[in-house]
Amino acid sequence: MQTKIIFEDNSILVIHKPAGLAVETSVVGRMDVVSELKNYLKGHYLGMIHRLDQPVEGLLVFAKTKAAASSLSAQLADHRLKKRYTAIVCVPKDRQREFLELYGAKNGRNLKDYLKKEGPVSVIAKKGEPGAKEARLTAYVTECGDLCEECRCMPATLSVSIETGRFHQIRVQLSHDGYPLLGDQKYGNEMSQMLTKKQGLRNVALACDRLSFFHPETGKEVTYEITPFCGR
Repeated sequence: MQTKIIFEDNSILVIHKPAGLAVETSVVGRMDVVSELKNYLKGHYLGMIHRLDQPVEGLLVFAKTKAAASSLSAQLADHRLKKRYTAIVCVPKDRQREFLELYGAKNGRNLKDYLKKEGPVSVIAKKGEPGAKEARLTAYVTECGDLCEECRCMPATLSVSIETGRFHQIRVQLSHDGYPLLGDQKYGNEMSQMLTKKQGLRNVALACDRLSFFHPETGKEVTYEITPFCGR
């Protein structure tokens, strides 16, 4: 089984989905997380609460009872089920200062000071067409790599929380801001693809590495964390 079970009791399953494995697929004969877990549970109830894109790794919680599914779905709807992501983005050489200022770095003039951040900043991207929905995320810099002169950019790691749940939101929004994720074939650009090859990444450099919610039976808040591979 490619899916790794992090925690299990009578109500829930918390799992680590590897990058490249779909949560659920319509392709006949192709394994996915749901199929693996249903086989593991030998036909007992399995409630899917949320998803991750196929090329993205990370934590997911599943319900083992209908009551647990109802509780977790309600928490997802009112943002009590909280997810944190780690993302590695491509920063163009001529936009380093702007990037560091935008994503919470205190001193954009000196990359050595990137950890002395003032705190997360809210970044809002909104499409121009009428009726477009707002997408909001909060992100801040946690690490910067070395500048690659050949690629004309550098890798930088962000800690990201989303305040809205739009389709491919983190991938689209960071690309929209000019800082696409490494390993992202769909929303990347020439520089990010070059840097992806240099870094030896095979998947999108995005992982849901922290998951918090209130246990459906006990009502206590629980938190699960993993160390992500982020595209490796």
